[in-house]
Amino acid sequence: MRSEGENRGGTRPAPGVRWALRSATPADVEVIAELRATVMRADLERLGRFDEHRVRQRLRDSLSTRYTSIIEVDRALAGCVTVRPAQDGQWLEHFYLAPRHQGRGLGSAVLRTLLARTDARGATVRLNVLRGSTAQRLYERHGFVVEAEDPVDVFMVRQGVAEVGHHPA
Repeated sequence: MRSEGENRGGTRPAPGVRWALRSATPADVEVIAELRATVMRADLERLGRFDEHRVRQRLRDSLSTRYTSIIEVDRALAGCVTVRPAQDGQWLEHFYLAPRHQGRGLGSAVLRTLLARTDARGATVRLNVLRGSTAQRLYERHGFVVEAEDPVDVFMVRQGVAEVGHHPA
């Protein structure tokens, strides 16, 4: 298990919350599929797109455990996140936190850690979020801007540090 620390700058998890990332395994896929169904249900219902089977199957069809990390709090699953290579940078997807861990700064702490890694490579990061999802505000606080929208999704981008006006002296 790779410990990512406790309470790193900015929005902080509740005092004493210790979290870590570990590599996902094929055994985690069904647990992640259930987490996705729980976390996305309200937004998908609001958009008239919730389907009990499809919400799980889309994850099964698209998840790469090679690029996915399990977020653990006190050694128990609290969420997951995937950061996979894309042609023009990195793609952040499947970032889900169990409802009991939302709104406490854990998402910001995890996102800060992941973005520090992509910034070290100067990588652009893209993601999409459902229209009207409160998660969009989290991403905006971390430098993502809207790139495009469709009736269901908002596509966001965050330029890598090397691409945002940092020039060699």
